[in-house]
Amino acid sequence: MATASVQAQASRGKTPRVPTVDAPRSDALVRHLSTRQRAYVRTIAATDFIVIALSVLGGYLARFSFAGPIGVTIPYGVVAPALALTWLVFLRAQRCYEPRVLGYGADEYRRVAGASLRLAGAIAIGLYITDVGVSRGFLAIAFLMGTAGLVTSRWAARKQLHLARIRGEGWSHRVLVVGDAAHVLELVYTLRREPYTGYRVVGACIPDALMAPQAQHLGDVPVVGSFRTIVEAATASRADTIAVTASGELTASRLRRLGWQLEGSGIDLVVAPALTDVAGPRIHTRPVAGLPLIHVEAPDIRGAGKIVKGLMDRITAFFLLLMTTPLILLVAVLIKIDSRGPVIFRQRRVGQDGEEFDVFKFRTMVINADEMMAQLAEQNETNGLLFKMRHDPRVTRIGRVLRRYSIDELPQFINVLRGDMSLVGPRPPLPREVAQYDGDVARRLLVKPGITGLWQVSGRSDLSWEDGIRLDLYYVENWSLASDLTIMWKTIGAVVRSRGAY
Repeated sequence: MATASVQAQASRGKTPRVPTVDAPRSDALVRHLSTRQRAYVRTIAATDFIVIALSVLGGYLARFSFAGPIGVTIPYGVVAPALALTWLVFLRAQRCYEPRVLGYGADEYRRVAGASLRLAGAIAIGLYITDVGVSRGFLAIAFLMGTAGLVTSRWAARKQLHLARIRGEGWSHRVLVVGDAAHVLELVYTLRREPYTGYRVVGACIPDALMAPQAQHLGDVPVVGSFRTIVEAATASRADTIAVTASGELTASRLRRLGWQLEGSGIDLVVAPALTDVAGPRIHTRPVAGLPLIHVEAPDIRGAGKIVKGLMDRITAFFLLLMTTPLILLVAVLIKIDSRGPVIFRQRRVGQDGEEFDVFKFRTMVINADEMMAQLAEQNETNGLLFKMRHDPRVTRIGRVLRRYSIDELPQFINVLRGDMSLVGPRPPLPREVAQYDGDVARRLLVKPGITGLWQVSGRSDLSWEDGIRLDLYYVENWSLASDLTIMWKTIGAVVRSRGAY
């Protein structure tokens, strides 16, 4: 709609103009955001210092207890504070406090851990060369505790920042999006879909041919310039990041000149490729004939990693089943007391390569739930092929509690042991859903379905059908053992918050 409006205005043949920006209000907002950003960096630095100081103290106490280093002439009262200050300075020298790496992605953690390990290595080599008798045990304990503590404290600070950004309170990058109208709208939607990442779109620049004399908007994003006035528009809108998306007019030479224009301005230039939903490990940039070609590796659907994943799934499921046996027995008794019917609900689902299997769950609905579904079809609260109701009358009293905390899925550990499912994977679909899959959606069946997955840690039933499919396909294309561990860790928080569980 917005695209059509822009094109219609451009067809009138009037001279394009760049809309003015309310400078005083923008200045105040930028100062406010800059203050938030500096405050966050100061908080991170102060937290790092506390973690490092406690780690150095912990290393000293663990090595020498409370009696002190008997018979040692090294002045640890000087060495320990010097080590803490050197560590903090080294983190700064390794650019661990740059705003561009704070709050999103794994680069922040890699820098902190890498800087700590490099400093530990440098000190170890220096002590070996100079033959200074500082306790190796003291240093080893201090650096191990400190590195783990720094990464953990950064993770906790990031979670707080993400929550603040979702509430509109945390600092974010001010982004000017440049590209064709349709691609601008697509990128804006993508950035707003995950507000915790901290990219706040403040304006857009579109091709000169689409500019009109009156104020324009793409959706609710103001058009603040054309391709000829990108730098001026960024300055006027107080953007600190220019995100360039697809456009036939943005040639390589124009992008190169734009990069030159931004030198020394403090404005970051990022390019959003048309390739989406591909994780970093599959992407490699290789310079060929002066071109930074992006090579995308094929997804690892089958291979040695899958064998390891299968072994880990079965071993973990076995021990989790043993640990939760008392809870399983208690739930079975409560279900029997609450309503008549079997304790375990078996339902036909579709697994890897389209093979059907019976999934096991605790029964959370009345025994005639399938017969009642036809009467409730008009009250479906989701789109696509799923049926979801926030207040489904078929759910029993104990069933609501079980669903809220995902306890009803504990019997699925049996499915994992049998090899029908994995701990992490796409949501196991019903046969009637699979019958309506198109070619793209059918790729969900290339891997085993999971008890948990990206869909569970991202909102479960609150997700739309399209978002759920997008997350499942992303997992299929980009899975790794590290991502599985991350998802299982996030599942704990998702279950405690019970977001989207009904």
